[in-house]
Amino acid sequence: MWSGPRNISTTLMYSFAQRSDTEVVDEPLYAHYLARLPEVEHPGRDEILATHDADAERVIADLMSGGNTPVRFFKNMAHHLEPFDDWDFLAAFRNVLLTRHPQSVIRSFTRQVANPQIRDLGYQHQAEILDWMITNRQDPIVVESSILLADPPGILAELCARLGIGWDPAMLSWPAGPRPEDGVWAKFWYHNVHTSTGFEAPRPRRPLDDRLQPLLDEAMPFYESLRRYAIGS
Repeated sequence: MWSGPRNISTTLMYSFAQRSDTEVVDEPLYAHYLARLPEVEHPGRDEILATHDADAERVIADLMSGGNTPVRFFKNMAHHLEPFDDWDFLAAFRNVLLTRHPQSVIRSFTRQVANPQIRDLGYQHQAEILDWMITNRQDPIVVESSILLADPPGILAELCARLGIGWDPAMLSWPAGPRPEDGVWAKFWYHNVHTSTGFEAPRPRRPLDDRLQPLLDEAMPFYESLRRYAIGS
């Protein structure tokens, strides 16, 4: 899965972790992204680089190794693809794009990164992945967060069908608190998810500061191109 917003992507990772046939992996390419782009300032940067593998070839080889379960769910941020020269390895996976209205993402993101740029939010990268999927004849599977949160059973069942795996109602709830698969960045980004026990109703969007309006305007065309493919739209 290639996402922009972390909270809803972590929620979906926790949902898939409830399946007895599934192993989840949290942002395996994060350290590679930070190592290749030293100008990117993220909380916990030094700890991430010290504790997670920054060698993309080794990480991808591990992702392709098959693991110990029939299904492996990789939660990735779309912008973590920025340092890659080519995306040929994507052909080995079923790719899902998870998106959310930029107004909500920008408001959430500025709690940790005061002055985000379009590259931080992942929308442009998601749109490029969508183009790659269409060009390479992969089914363009897109999940939009507000549609998902309005009907978790229906959207998740359709998502599972599109992926060729069975629907499991266990995906609708989980115990509160962190999971052992969480990356070390969880303490900076996952507070809300750790208090959750399931999918929560979508919250109304709140206005942004005027200084962030240009960023919203820049992100919206990418978001709208993704939303046209969203399950349930």
